[in-house]
Amino acid sequence: MLKNYIKIFIYHLNQNKLFSFLNVFGLAIGIAGLIFSLLYWNDEQSYNDWNPEKDKVYQVLVQLTGMPVFSDCSLFLRPVLAKDPNVENVVYADSWYQKDKIVYKDKKILVDKIINVETDFFALFPFKIIKGDAISALKDDASIAISDAIAKRVFGEENPIGKQITCFDQMFVVRAVYQTPTNSSIAPDVVMNKMKELIRDNATGLFVFKLLLKVKDPSKIETTRASLEQVYNIDFIKREAQQEGFTFEDMANKIGHFEVFIEPLSKARLHSVADGYPEGRGNYQFLLIMVGLSVLILILSIVNYINLATANAVKRAKEVGVRKVVGASKSTIVIQFILETVLISLLSILLALVIVEITLPYYNDFLNKSLRIMGSQFYLQLILIVVLIVLFAGILPAIYVANFETLKVLKGNFSRSKSGIWLRNGMLIFQFTIATFFIVGSYIVYQQIDYLSNKDLGFKGDQVIAINLNFPKSDYEVANVGQNIYKKYSTIKQELSKIKGVDQVSTGLLSFDGFDNSLGGVLYNGELFKERTIAVDFGLFEMMKIEVVQGRSLNQKYASDTINSVVINEKAQKLMNMKEPIGKELIIKQRKLKIIGVVKDFNLLSPEVDVSGMYFYHFKTVDIAQNIGTVFVKLKSDNIENTVADIEKLWAKLDTEYPFKYDFINKQYARSYESYVKQKNLFSLLNVVVILIALFGLFALASYSIQRRMKEIAIRKTLGAGTNFLLIELSKQYILYCIIGFLIALFPIYYLLNRWLENFAYRIEISIFPFIIGFAALLSLTLLVVLSRAYQATKVDVLKYLKYE
Repeated sequence: MLKNYIKIFIYHLNQNKLFSFLNVFGLAIGIAGLIFSLLYWNDEQSYNDWNPEKDKVYQVLVQLTGMPVFSDCSLFLRPVLAKDPNVENVVYADSWYQKDKIVYKDKKILVDKIINVETDFFALFPFKIIKGDAISALKDDASIAISDAIAKRVFGEENPIGKQITCFDQMFVVRAVYQTPTNSSIAPDVVMNKMKELIRDNATGLFVFKLLLKVKDPSKIETTRASLEQVYNIDFIKREAQQEGFTFEDMANKIGHFEVFIEPLSKARLHSVADGYPEGRGNYQFLLIMVGLSVLILILSIVNYINLATANAVKRAKEVGVRKVVGASKSTIVIQFILETVLISLLSILLALVIVEITLPYYNDFLNKSLRIMGSQFYLQLILIVVLIVLFAGILPAIYVANFETLKVLKGNFSRSKSGIWLRNGMLIFQFTIATFFIVGSYIVYQQIDYLSNKDLGFKGDQVIAINLNFPKSDYEVANVGQNIYKKYSTIKQELSKIKGVDQVSTGLLSFDGFDNSLGGVLYNGELFKERTIAVDFGLFEMMKIEVVQGRSLNQKYASDTINSVVINEKAQKLMNMKEPIGKELIIKQRKLKIIGVVKDFNLLSPEVDVSGMYFYHFKTVDIAQNIGTVFVKLKSDNIENTVADIEKLWAKLDTEYPFKYDFINKQYARSYESYVKQKNLFSLLNVVVILIALFGLFALASYSIQRRMKEIAIRKTLGAGTNFLLIELSKQYILYCIIGFLIALFPIYYLLNRWLENFAYRIEISIFPFIIGFAALLSLTLLVVLSRAYQATKVDVLKYLKYE
């Protein structure tokens, strides 16, 4: 019997090649989309699964009123944690990944992922130790652990244990070689412990070091969190109040309220409130959008299959009738058609896997991943997909076919029955609804991203490059380190200015990549404002075309501009409620500064965040030039490539240890909303896929529908009906379904896209135009498909359908 069913299946594939292909290809596209989403989902959800301690390891995050959540904490938390019986290990860490070179004999290798942590790091992140041991790996500030990849690059086939290497101008002994785990929130190439000196120099800082804990009982973590919050909100504020001569209440009002978050490592990747780990956060919203859209497309593919299967059932009605006459039961017919669905599903999955395998490299580039089709979890999910497709796409058409009335179908008048028409029409409307959602939604997403790309940011960075500065360690080991670094920078500035294609050179303690959200305290009229305080060099505003709206900019002609001058932005003026800001005094970093100008607001952060208050002063005003790490160079518009080449030649003389690296400012900022550009590209791609699937279904359904009405068309033509009249009659029902599907989609589109737009501080308002354009596009495509099939039907030979009447 099974052999007979397969023969029948193959016969119908041959008889209906086009529609069989549309069925298989439509399902394959839907399955491929879901496979892509599953690969991405599995990868993001697997972060830190390798770590047996992931449910016991926590990171401490802190938020002060009016400020973002910081992943940096104070050292005054250590005594409280030491007394906590539930805390097993405490690890303070420096600012995560740092870059430097490893020198061994005549080899110099640049390493991007170096972390500086305390001794117990490997108790929290038990990487597999290949050589050496984890206990001695960080026992003192002369010990170091390296990954197996770095060990191979540096030592080749030599045993690294006990070998001496130089990093950060210091000699280290390699005590351990570990294997870097996949999908880890921390995946360093080098681990060292140079924390003692840093801890000594930053004992009183408020937001200084990363703080990791390993606890004995995760269920008691709230007690630990509450005790840390108390240290901030009571002990710290009391101490500050005593030092400043304020009451506790007044100081609490000035500083604000601290909220402490303690997040488990197991949830850090997708559900953290901050970018707490060096490997970053996953975009959970993007992940949900991707999975949701792919599931929607698979549903559309299944609906398309059901629609085609029930429409095609009309042609197989007599076959079912004959089988019933010769003794076939409903159950055997159901089994036959479910088997056909299983075979179609298997063909579709094979085709989907081929599509995924071919396009996976492009998908990995899109996500910056290295996904592969493998893993027991994935294969179980694939089996589940087959089962769901068979259940939803196979059972309904099978039951529909099995319930054909034997006498009616054998008489040959089944085609005039209304059975199943409402089901097919309802599913067709559903297809139109999904297609409308994608067409209109992708247009709204495009409008928002286009708005961000063309928005006036308040600065011009298209011809400005940022170049990394790498001063040797010896430059920081002098008495007046700030003055020394500024002098070194000034020399580089002079050399750069001599290059023909260089227009301007300047610097500042700011970045345009959307990640620098450091805030400082500003005191005005006894009120504390927690906003951006930024040290800059002369000429930065002019270089970046940042407009001065009141007063003047910082200028080297005025000696006071390196002593007590400050420039604020419009947002700061508004926050401090200043009508006439020029000449007003502020206190920044314990210095009284006088406002000399106001600049137009410009955005340093991603478009998700509104512009903050900003306060600009010269490096020499607060003597923090030792933090200079970047120089900004504005290039003349002609021969930019030659100018960059000349700068690189100069750099080879200025810095022989590190490679020349630069980036255009406008590209840096564009990367701050890169994830949303990816969402736009994803929506656009899926929009094409959805339209194709919907058009496949519409083409097949219209063909079957018109084929059933060929005798009616022949009679109408005989009675004198013209081509235009026939085209209207054959297409009007599809126009009606298109309108109904469009109307159903309006509310979901408006609601869901509005929710998405809430991510942005700068956003468009949803207008009527995307809906008009979407409806016009959908209606045009519908008419194109239906009228093309209807027009062919009007040109048939009338006698062919009326000769037996």
